[in-house]
Amino acid sequence: MPKRFRLTRRFPVAMTEDGYRRLKKFSSEAGLDEGEALSFLFENFGSVINEENLIARLRLFNAELDDRKR
Repeated sequence: MPKRFRLTRRFPVAMTEDGYRRLKKFSSEAGLDEGEALSFLFENFGSVINEENLIARLRLFNAELDDRKR
């Protein structure tokens, strides 16, 4: 029997414009709202990412973070 889908946690999130646009696009293509899309991504995180790409992208993001905050 499938687990009942309940959104039990709500939290304020700050996102970049690019990240939010990509979330909106993904959720629209998947037929989900933004909260459902985030839940899907994090519940299935290990199977929807490529670990090598994640590590490289995370290093790049962290390297640019201070400049992006200005």
